[in-house]
This record gives sequence, C-alpha cells and structure tokens, in this order.
Amino acid sequence: MNTALDHKELLKKVRRIQIRTKHAVNDVFAGQYHSTFKGRGMEFDEVREYVPGDDIRSIDWNVTARTGSPHIKKFVEEREMTVMLVVDVSASNLFGSGTQMKRDLAAEVAAVLAFSAIRNNDRIGLILFAEEVEKYIPPKKGTRHVLRLVREMLSYRPQGKGTNAAPALNYLNHVSNRKVVTFLISDFIFSDPYEKLLKITARRHDLISVVIGDKREIAWPDIGVVNWRDAETGEQVLVDTSSKKVRNQLGLEQTRRAEAIDELHRKAGIDTIRLFAGEPYERQFSQFFSKRTSRR
Repeated sequence: MNTALDHKELLKKVRRIQIRTKHAVNDVFAGQYHSTFKGRGMEFDEVREYVPGDDIRSIDWNVTARTGSPHIKKFVEEREMTVMLVVDVSASNLFGSGTQMKRDLAAEVAAVLAFSAIRNNDRIGLILFAEEVEKYIPPKKGTRHVLRLVREMLSYRPQGKGTNAAPALNYLNHVSNRKVVTFLISDFIFSDPYEKLLKITARRHDLISVVIGDKREIAWPDIGVVNWRDAETGEQVLVDTSSKKVRNQLGLEQTRRAEAIDELHRKAGIDTIRLFAGEPYERQFSQFFSKRTSRR
C-alpha cells in the first residue's frame, strides 16, 4: 500500500483528526490528564515568615539566623512536564479490516495525547520507529507544533518494514536526561527482544504502553482460502478460514500473544492500554486516568 499522501489529502486528514479529537481533549482527557500528571515535582518559590501551622520541616535556618525571626521555604508544584510519543510506523500497522488502519488509530491517539499535553502547558516530542529510529522531533509547546507531529505520523514513509522497539527505547534514554512521561504506541509485533530495555526505560521514565490492534486479528471471518502475506517479512501462506479449527487456532495464538505482552508489562511496572482500530477509545483512557489518579 502506498502510504504517501499528496499535500491536499494530508491537510484534510490532519484537519479530520483535529476535529475528531477536539471532543475527547475538551470533555474527556483535559481534566483527567491534568489530575493524573499534575505535581510531577516541586520547585522553590519563595522564602516567607513562619506562621503558626506551617510545617517546621520547611524552616530555612540560614534566613532565620540572619533575620532573627523564623522563615520557611515555600515550594509549588512543578507544572511543566515533558511528554514523549514513541510511535511504531512499521508495515504491520498498515492493516485495518474496517474503517480505520492501525496506523491511523495510533496517529489519532497520539494527537489526543499531544493536544491534552499542550493544554496542560506541557512540552511534547515524537520518536517514530520501525526496525530503527526513523525520525526524532524534540519536545516543544504549541498547536502548530502538535499539528506538525500529526502530519509526520500520517505521512511518514519508513525506511524499514520490520519492528524493533529496543533502538527506540535506547534512543529515548539518551535524548531525555530527565524523567519524562512516555507513551509507547505500537501493535507490539516485535521481531527482536526488547524486555531488557523496556525494564531499564520503565525505571528511568514514566512509561505507558498503548497496544494498537484490530479485532480481525483475534476473530478471523469465514472467507474461504486466503493468501495471507506478512507485511513486514513478505512471507506468504495459504490460510483456510473456512475451517473453524484453523480460525480458533489463529485467534488463540493472538490471545496468548496479548496475554504475554500484558504480563511482560505488568512485571516491568508498566500500565497497558489496549485499543482496537475503528472503535472508540475514550473509555479505556478514562479508566487508565482514574486508575493512575487513585494510586497517587
């Protein structure tokens, strides 16, 4: 499939995503996003005189000794945060059995998160990856910046077809010295091991996995014998979907793969959000935000 979009078509697609995500950003994500990620740290604000009821642990003894009266250090929540979107653009994401490809859902979800971030006065950056890191856009603020990220996700033509998360996670750890909130958005059909770097990254950053799928990958329809081609390797095989046993086996393999991904992420202390192309995603994110807020 040719993923290149002419300029007019691309602008229309970007505009459609901006319109579709407006409701989610304004009515669903905005308040919950803020509640979930507020107060990532504390920064010094000022020194003021002590008043009864203040925490004595906040007393600034140097100023107190110099002035002869007790003073305390006042801190405020460090509001500005950096969010990194690490998005899989490999060939397996060019699949969609309904109205939406997995890659388009990934772009839309990333857009919602990006618009929510700038509403929260956060900076947002992007890493696109396939077999290697394909593109890096440093974190910035502003609507124009977010629209640029959306354009890149929709129009980018990757050099590689396969998928390997390890180089992307390693790159993130090198370009982000401070702890950042990171959304790893992928179908997680990885050809190489990534467990070690996943755990390292989860210790250094607030890592959240967003698993993009399609219901047809789990429940195959009865459409007779089909020539199934692996988008990443090019390997082809005939699959008899008229056989209930074959369909059940294919579905079972996908279910086991999903369970293995969830277990791996659970052991690494990573929250997982599972989404399907062509289906609403607000409820899953709302549940994620509520879960994170309750743990604060």
